[in-house]
Amino acid sequence: MKIIVNENVLEIEDNMTLYQVRDMHKKKYDVVILNGYQIQDDKMLKENDQITLIKKGEILDINELERLLIARHTPNIHNKLKKGKVAILGLGGLGSNVAISLARIGVGELTLVDFDIVEPSNLNRQQYFISDIGKYKTVAMGENISKINPFIKIKTYNLFVNKDNIDKFNDVDIIIEAFDNPKSKAQISNYILANMKDKYLIASSGMAGYYDSNIIKTKKIRDKFYICGDLIHEAKVGEGLMAPRVSICANHMANLATQILIDN
Repeated sequence: MKIIVNENVLEIEDNMTLYQVRDMHKKKYDVVILNGYQIQDDKMLKENDQITLIKKGEILDINELERLLIARHTPNIHNKLKKGKVAILGLGGLGSNVAISLARIGVGELTLVDFDIVEPSNLNRQQYFISDIGKYKTVAMGENISKINPFIKIKTYNLFVNKDNIDKFNDVDIIIEAFDNPKSKAQISNYILANMKDKYLIASSGMAGYYDSNIIKTKKIRDKFYICGDLIHEAKVGEGLMAPRVSICANHMANLATQILIDN
């Protein structure tokens, strides 16, 4: 019978159990993952089961590290995600959170686009650190992603996106609009919908304040065009952007991008 152990194909006898296979390798493995789920009790194995064995605190070589990073995935999705290419336009509260989630899930290529630098007021909701203050957001985000998942290919552009330069990102599968400025949101979204019809576009509207989390939704507007948010609560005087709702909306966007890459 064929199974996969730490991404390596292994032939075993029929009717072997999970712990028997673990003990063939190293009895002191702390974590045993079967088909993406951590197991506490022994189980019979089936053909093509995927097993990951982890020793907590063990220093890994770079090849084994990548195998273990994908251990908690649903089986067989990693290769689809690794082929994916996503452009994130704007690396503020939305874009920085989207970028981190897509890096953690293993999207193969991320194009990071922003013209701004990190400043202290960003830290209430954006995925940066005090040590990032003064850096271009593209640089800081690229560095932070590399600390999480060094296998992501990162492209960075320090520029203000408009209809004259949006074609730079024509080689991606998905474009995520994560601007603060409503005028820029409308201009770029309209251009992509009219001129880049083969791209998926994920935009945003409404995630300010501390309103009910459950009114933030993912809404399909038309083929390949989606909007995430509550569509109501925009930032304004007396109603700012705060980490919990911004990150909820951002992860709606990241999860939708993940679904698109896997299912198409």
